[in-house]
Amino acid sequence: MLIVQNVSKNFGKFEALRNINLEFTNGVYGLLAPNGAGKTTLIKMLTTLLFPTNGEILYNGNEITSLNEKYRDLLGYLPQQFGYYKNYSPEKYLTYIAALKGMDKKITKERIKKLLTLVALDDVSTKKMKKFSGGMLQRVGIAQAMLNDPKILILDEPTAGLDPKERVRFRNLLTELARNRIVILSTHIVSDVESIANEIIMIKDKEVLYKDNIENICNVISGLVYETEIDYEYAEEFRKKYFSLSEKQEDGKLKIRFISENSPTFSWQPVKPNLEDVFLYIYKDETSEQV
Repeated sequence: MLIVQNVSKNFGKFEALRNINLEFTNGVYGLLAPNGAGKTTLIKMLTTLLFPTNGEILYNGNEITSLNEKYRDLLGYLPQQFGYYKNYSPEKYLTYIAALKGMDKKITKERIKKLLTLVALDDVSTKKMKKFSGGMLQRVGIAQAMLNDPKILILDEPTAGLDPKERVRFRNLLTELARNRIVILSTHIVSDVESIANEIIMIKDKEVLYKDNIENICNVISGLVYETEIDYEYAEEFRKKYFSLSEKQEDGKLKIRFISENSPTFSWQPVKPNLEDVFLYIYKDETSEQV
């Protein structure tokens, strides 16, 4: 079990995270928040690239910094940007990384072969990576993070820039990997975690706002989400009164999905909230600033 206990992180006078308390067991955890909310700071503390200003992080009851290399041997990490040599093949690159990790040469070759099959790169294992697509490179990144068969796999914004097909492949792969390990997926893309995460962690105002399953988190705005159709000429006025979640043209009208705490009118159709609705509503101030 991985436990984050009363952790805060300051950079000089700037407070990045405050009083974070989390517990992780085997399964997929979606760390979901807008850019700049502190996801990467938390990830770097979990990987010992940063250290808490206050509090501690424990693995099976032991503080992770005291475990040193023993903890890193349990850890697999894919940062937002991982370094690789363009003229290396996946096979050569993974062999090089295995050597840096001090892995036993006797098991390295077979392990690399299995991993390249797992990430569907066995047919290009000897091809130079300079010709690879973004999705293929991310799969190489997953393979390098899995080299030591980690008990904790941490992925920071792993699907940024991937096309929809690659993202589906990536999610299916994570589901397979999470059967016997902790997988923590940091992202601001809701669809990356909605279908595979056992629990969602949402950070707001430097603290953990929610850590729960998707159904319970969606219930936060249960009874507040509606759809209706309006004439285009009333759209701006409608947006000023209600929080619009999505809009689309349909039969000459504007179909709007929105949130309202007011009593519904006869033309409003109540709908079941999804995780994206919650994300947009919870982070409406942050997302509006980024637009």
